Formats: sequence, structure tokens, C-alpha cells
Amino acid sequence: MSALSVNGSSINQDRGLKVTMADKKVLMAWGGWDGHQPKECTEVFAPLLDDAGFDVILSETMDSYLDADLMQSLSLIVPCWTMGTIEPNQETGLREAVESGVGLGGWHGGMADSFRNNCGYQMIVGGQFVGHPDGVKDYKVNITAKDDPIVSGLDDFQMHSEQYYMHTDPGNEVLATTTFDAQSTPWVNGTVMPVVWKRMWGKGRVFYSSLGHVAADFDV
Repeated sequence: MSALSVNGSSINQDRGLKVTMADKKVLMAWGGWDGHQPKECTEVFAPLLDDAGFDVILSETMDSYLDADLMQSLSLIVPCWTMGTIEPNQETGLREAVESGVGLGGWHGGMADSFRNNCGYQMIVGGQFVGHPDGVKDYKVNITAKDDPIVSGLDDFQMHSEQYYMHTDPGNEVLATTTFDAQSTPWVNGTVMPVVWKRMWGKGRVFYSSLGHVAADFDV
């Protein structure tokens, strides 16, 4: 994995791995509310992206989005930042990168509960978290686009985690859903809610999964 980091530090520096340059470059920006374990969740995916041939850049600041040369050099941005505040120029840097063709992919509140006051950002993502009735609970995830290469080969599966209730863009291409059966808010029971989707924003491809409340959720 690359030991590069926009802010001069790397989660995985202590591994003693070599800095390598690759044609594919990903920026992983993490921070915000610690309850979503942004550091630990980023550590789950950084090695996987490295194994896939990406030059992995780790950042603990959204000022990374201000570096136009960096942003235009990326293939992918993976944010993991919950309940934060983004400055207008930072949001512009992120938006312009995605619109120009840089991919955006993330999970849970790290991407869909990042900036509650920024509707423009929520439009890029294609949805916004609004609640999780009953908190951590058992629920089923249904794969609905079985021929899509992202979820091909996956069967429906059970989760024990937060079941996200979201406001979503009807233009999303939904790949997986869940159906609500909530004791605390029975009036939403039967609601079929998107869990995984993809979409385009400008020339950029966007992917989102509402799973991943904590790092252990990715062991499912």
C-alpha cells in the first residue's frame, strides 16, 4: 500500500510497506463522528484497494478536496465522514472532481450522513440518512439486481446492525433493498428501502451501500 497521505500521515505507515505509484489512484478521506469507526472502517478497505492496484492516499482532512491537481489525478474518492461540516470550497472541489469523471463510493453514515446541511452533496450521493428504527436489529438484505456485476453471485443475507431509513433519489439504480418491520415505528412497516445503489453524477460513477455501521459489519 502507498504510505502517501495528504496530511502527512498514514494509517498503515507502521507496516513498513513501500510507496508505489499506480495508474489508478484513490483518495480515502476519513473523520467525523467516532461512533462509525471511520479509521477502522477505512482500514478494512484500504488494503483491498491496494490489492486491486490502486495507489491509496489516506487523508484526515477535507482540505484534500481543495487540491485541484490531486483531485483530477484520482480514479476514485472513498469518503468516510459522518456528521461533519464541509466548507463551500471543499464541497466544490469534491463536486467538480466527480462531475469530471472521478468515481465516488462509500457506505453507511460515512457517505450518506456526512453533511446534513448540504443538499448539493446529498444530491451527488443520491440519498440521505434520516433514521434507523429499533436501532441495531436483525434484518434481511435482498439482492434485487442479480445480473449487475457489483452484486452478481450474492444471495440474500441477514444483517445484525442498523437498518437505515433513507430519503433517496428515484433515479438511483437500486441493487439491493430491505423491508422494514419496526416495533418503534410500525407505520413504516412494509416499506421497501434501497440498501445499495449506483448512479451517475456528471461523468462520475457513484456507488453507495447503507451497510457498515462499524467495521465488524463488513465480516458478514
